Amino acid sequence: MNYYHDEKMEKIFNALKQPKNLDDLQLSESFVRGLILKIISSYGTVKTSTINELTGIHWDILEENLSKMEKSGFCAPVSGGFLFSSVEYAITRKGREKVRGIAEDNPYIGIAPVPYEEYYQIMKIQLQHRYPLQIPPEVVEETFHQVVGVDYAKEALIESCIIGKGIFVYGPPGTGKTFIISTMPDLLPPLVMPKYIEFGGKIIQLYDPDFHKMCEEQPDDPRWVKIHAPFVLTGAELSLNKLETNYDPNKGVYETSPLIKANGGILLIDDLGRQRDDHELILNRLIVPMENKKDVVYVRGIPVILHTHFIPAFSTNLDISIMDEAHLRRAPLHIFLKNPEVEEVTEVFRRNLEDLRETYQPEILGRFMKVYQPKNNGGEGLQPSFAHARDVAQICQSVRINLKKDIIDVEVLEAALDKHVLVVLQRLNIDIAQISHKTRSFRLKTDDLEKTQEALELYGAQTICRENSSVITDVDESTSPVELAGYLNDRGIKVEKIELIAESEKELRRTLLNW
Repeated sequence: MNYYHDEKMEKIFNALKQPKNLDDLQLSESFVRGLILKIISSYGTVKTSTINELTGIHWDILEENLSKMEKSGFCAPVSGGFLFSSVEYAITRKGREKVRGIAEDNPYIGIAPVPYEEYYQIMKIQLQHRYPLQIPPEVVEETFHQVVGVDYAKEALIESCIIGKGIFVYGPPGTGKTFIISTMPDLLPPLVMPKYIEFGGKIIQLYDPDFHKMCEEQPDDPRWVKIHAPFVLTGAELSLNKLETNYDPNKGVYETSPLIKANGGILLIDDLGRQRDDHELILNRLIVPMENKKDVVYVRGIPVILHTHFIPAFSTNLDISIMDEAHLRRAPLHIFLKNPEVEEVTEVFRRNLEDLRETYQPEILGRFMKVYQPKNNGGEGLQPSFAHARDVAQICQSVRINLKKDIIDVEVLEAALDKHVLVVLQRLNIDIAQISHKTRSFRLKTDDLEKTQEALELYGAQTICRENSSVITDVDESTSPVELAGYLNDRGIKVEKIELIAESEKELRRTLLNW
C-alpha cells in the first residue's frame, strides 16, 4: 500500500459512503429541511442540482424531503423536465415566514455537517497508534529535495515526525528556520476530516482551505475530505484570542482555532517572543492541548471536546531560554540552525533564479559568492544568509526587466546587491542590533581569560571585561549560549559555565564601569 493511502485509509474510505437516508445521515429531519429551505430562500429560484452540490446530500434524501416540504406549502416546483436533477424550486410566502425563524437561530448555508459523534470516532481511529511512523526513504528524499545542506536539521525533523514530538528551532535570521519546518508535513501521512460538524444544532467549521490541502483521491461522501497533513503557520500576529474557537454570527459557524486546524499535522509558532501578547501566556495556553491532544470548545455553554493531535514546532531568532523547562518538555527535540556556508547560499541563489525561470551568465554565481567570502580570500566578508539568496534573486529579476535585458549578467547582479538593504548596511559596517541596543550579556567562567577575550574580539562582541575567573561580554541578541560555547570550543577554549546576566545586574555593572 502507498504510504499516503494505506490499509487503514482504505477501510475508512469504504466506510464513508454517501448516506442515502436520514438515519444514515444522522441529522434531524428539521435540520435538513431547514438547510434546504434556507438555500431556496437565498436563491429565490434554484435547481435541485445546485442544492445537491451545495449540501452534499444524496438525491434520494433531497427528493423525499422536497416532496414533503412542497406538500406542506413551504416551496413549489416552477420548472424542470422529467429528471429530478433538472427541477427548479421557488420559496413560497409560508416558506419565507418559516425560514425567517430558522435563519435567526442558525443562518448557516452550505455543505451538510457530520454529526459530532461520527467525527470523533473517525478521528480517533486515524490518530490512535499513529506514532511511531515508518517513513519510507523515498518520502524523505522527496520531502527534502529542495533543502540545501543542514543534514543535522533534517535528521531532527525526521525523528520529530517519527515519534510525534515537538521541536524547537532557533538561530540567527536568514538561516531558513520557517522554510525547513514547512517541509515537515510531507513526512506525515494524510488524514480524512469532515468539512463541518454539527453539535446541538450548531455548526463547527473544521476544514480551512488556507491550511488544508486536498489530496487527489476523495471519499464518496462529499461532507468528508482527505487532506495532506496540515501545516498551520502563525507568527507575530498570534494572540490569546486567536487560540480560541469563536462564533461568527454572519456565517452561523464556530470558526476553529489554529490548535484544532493543525490536528494531524504541524502547528508552527513562528517568531516566538515577537507576539503582542506575552509569549509565556501563549505557551501556557498551549500546554493542555499539546499534552492531552484535545481542546475544549463551548457551544451554547456546553463543552465540546475536539482533537488537537498536532506536532508543535517553535522557531525564534532569540535564545532557547525564551522557553522554560515545562514548555521545552513539550518540544524536546531542538535544532540550532547555524549561519550557512558560502557554497550553500550560492546554490540557493542559483535555484531561486531557476525557479524564477531566469537566464543568467555563469559568472554571476562566482561574483555572488565573493560577497560572502572572507576578505583575506578577496571577498567582501558579509554574513551568508539564505534569505539574502532568495531576495537578491528576486531583485535581479526586477532589475533585469527594468533595464530591458534578456539575461541576468554581472551588471544586473551588482545593481541588485546595491538595492538590497541588508547587504548595503553590512557593507557600511552598520550593525542594526547595536543601533537598536539589542544585545545580551553573558558571564563565561573559564580558566583561560586572555584567550577567551581574544576569541570574543574576533567574534565581534561589543563589550568585553573580566571579573575574577570569568569574562563578561555583550553580544547580539540572536546569539545563544549554545552558539557561543560551540564557537569557543572550536578554538580550544573550555568554558565551565555560561550564564545570562539579568538586566538589573547589567545596569549595575555599567554604573560601576562608568564610575
